[in-house]
Amino acid sequence: MMRENVSDLMAFIAVAQEGSFTRAAVRLGVSQPALSKTIRTLEERLGLRLLSRTTRSVAPTEAGERLLRSIEPHFAGIEGSLSALTELRDKPSGIVRITATQHAADTVMWPRLSKVMLNYPDITVELVSDEGLANIVSERFDAGVRVGEYVEKDMIAVRIGPAMRQAIVASPGYFKERPAPKHPEELTGHRCINLRRVTRGGYFPWEFEKRGREINVRVEGQLAVSSLELARRAALDGLGVAYLPDDMVQDDLTKKRLVRVLEDWCEPFPGYHLYYPSSRQHAPAFVVVLEALRFRG
Repeated sequence: MMRENVSDLMAFIAVAQEGSFTRAAVRLGVSQPALSKTIRTLEERLGLRLLSRTTRSVAPTEAGERLLRSIEPHFAGIEGSLSALTELRDKPSGIVRITATQHAADTVMWPRLSKVMLNYPDITVELVSDEGLANIVSERFDAGVRVGEYVEKDMIAVRIGPAMRQAIVASPGYFKERPAPKHPEELTGHRCINLRRVTRGGYFPWEFEKRGREINVRVEGQLAVSSLELARRAALDGLGVAYLPDDMVQDDLTKKRLVRVLEDWCEPFPGYHLYYPSSRQHAPAFVVVLEALRFRG
């Protein structure tokens, strides 16, 4: 491949990822007119329109999406390999970017990451809280954290936490006014507090399992939030039934601030896993973070 082809493709990846010629130009250290000319030259050489441009946004066309999916992992791998070669093995350094839910960050990750940063002052950790399950490749994260059953098949997954259970809870006052549900489908007659997917839209499903029988219930209510902690507080305030990790509400249950129902329908499921692309060559700083987070039972 000719040298200009490589630079043109790198320019295309930057514009597609940033969704803006201005931001991509800053990232690449070139002028915006020069970058626009590079993209036009690439499109003319291929005989295809790769980017759809409007006054407000830039997005890949169908051909651009196909090209991006094809070349992006290879360039990411090259970038990772070069980064690894430039770092000293005995002194890991650099930035590690991870996206995770707030609950995972608080309960599983932070106690271990704080020790990493104390022991490795040259490692910088960017921990971004996101309930919406971001696309770690397109958003340039080194890794993400999800419960095990939601990790995509083309990712490497490393367990970082114990098995989990959900708890269906509401305030004692809420259940004084209406009967507690005996079956998950009875939740359709209750005010439930939904958790919204920030990046993908819609609500997270309420999933139940009992002796191999699985049920998904679409619930409705007066309130939807994007934070587990807000859902917990709303339940405490008597606004409805919440679907929360049981470790998050144990103290509330012990002190009888919340009442638990449908416990026999809440079986354990795979806990949090760190996941990352299988094709990526990782820098020593990432390896340090990965080993610190790895669950050892």
